[in-house]
Amino acid sequence: MTALFLIAAACALVYLPMSPKPASGLRSVLKTLSVAILALIAARQGAPLLLTTALALCAVGDALLSRDSDATFMAGIGAFAAGHLTYIALFLSHPSSETALIFDRPGFFWSLIILGIVAVTLLAPRAGELKVPVLGYIPIILGMGLTVLAVPDIGPLRWALPAALAFIASDLILATEKFLLPQNHPSLRLTPYMVWILYWGAQAGLLIAFL
Repeated sequence: MTALFLIAAACALVYLPMSPKPASGLRSVLKTLSVAILALIAARQGAPLLLTTALALCAVGDALLSRDSDATFMAGIGAFAAGHLTYIALFLSHPSSETALIFDRPGFFWSLIILGIVAVTLLAPRAGELKVPVLGYIPIILGMGLTVLAVPDIGPLRWALPAALAFIASDLILATEKFLLPQNHPSLRLTPYMVWILYWGAQAGLLIAFL
């Protein structure tokens, strides 16, 4: 497991400086392997099937999003939506989960609700032909953030909440980068790196939490 995790981390690290670069075969391979190897670790270590499936679906999403076209972007959103729905099932079905815990942290709960309203308000007029998949994706990713609150803050499971929040932050930065910022905005020098660090860290954190 340790060797495979180090290989996945190495792929993620090598990919990092490539994250703002144009699509290429090497870029796609590294991005996909960074998460596909995490799925392999989960499968080999007997992790919950839902965890393995979620990681595998996200790896497919990585392969699609790495191609930088509207068609693959839409397909990638679909793969990630399926991955998030699988994570939701994982959070709610875990033996330690309690749905009542979702409402025990109202600060997180209402912050995510407000965040969703703001995201829809800002993205709806700017997403163009991608409006339907983008707006459909928002409640799914925020649903993952809400349902992870059902996971108790004990042992390795304590990694689940920060990992899920990092995942949400990564997606919000990606949406801001693609739909809200003008092409020459100085923030675009940093956003690809922020997206990748938060995203891969989230996937690794969820693997550690539920392995």
